[in-house]
Amino acid sequence: MAVLAMNADQIDQFLAGHFPQARGWTRITAIRPDAEEIDLVLPFSADNLRPGGTLSGPTLMALADTAMYFLLLSRLGPVALAVTTSLNINFLRRPPPADLTATARMLKLGQKLAVGEVHIRSVDGGGLVAQASVTYALPPPRSAT
Repeated sequence: MAVLAMNADQIDQFLAGHFPQARGWTRITAIRPDAEEIDLVLPFSADNLRPGGTLSGPTLMALADTAMYFLLLSRLGPVALAVTTSLNINFLRRPPPADLTATARMLKLGQKLAVGEVHIRSVDGGGLVAQASVTYALPPPRSAT
């Protein structure tokens, strides 16, 4: 049974101190420790559109990365030095100009690496728009001294 190390409010407080530029961009809507999953919503913004009226690829990539990082924080607690080492995304269908949801699921949490999968959907009911595999490198544990 997975243990919740940080809840949504604690993650927001952590961001305020370490990554204030990232606050408010997305919102955590659910954390399911037993399933090792987290859900986020990215509210629609015209700033994320590309020509043709679709949400941009970099927006979807940033959402996938954010979802995985928040999932990691929910499992490990405040790890500012965890960094993305790999992000592979498959764009499956054109996302319309609407809110997006992301569900991140932990596949493996080791001592040095965390690997997860993120599914991104449009709230307009259009189904899965992107799937990403994300790997994070974890900082070494602090010594007990």
